[in-house]
Amino acid sequence: MKLITIIIKPFKLEEVREALADIGIQGMTITEVKGFGRQKGHSELYRGAEYNVNFLPKVKIDIATSDERVEEIIHIVQQTAFTGKMGDGKIFLFELQHVVRIRTGEINDLAL
Repeated sequence: MKLITIIIKPFKLEEVREALADIGIQGMTITEVKGFGRQKGHSELYRGAEYNVNFLPKVKIDIATSDERVEEIIHIVQQTAFTGKMGDGKIFLFELQHVVRIRTGEINDLAL
């Protein structure tokens, strides 16, 4: 079992969600986050004053999945979230050691 953590631009969320739903991904957790990578933020003008925005808005998607679905999910996200511009995001992959569905007590793959 794996946990896929995806960081993307906010305007790409709905497109990514729809693409994942089309391949049968039923559950995910979405979090609005802020951060920066190579972009290092940008400058904005507000009421005539310039200020630096160091942390840019992003969306974090967490998907717990079986090992067999990992490559398919990563491929779909890469295709869908791609704009070709800096800040498209990142995909992180973690090993899940144990999963429990609280309501039923099911464990591991059955709990996904």
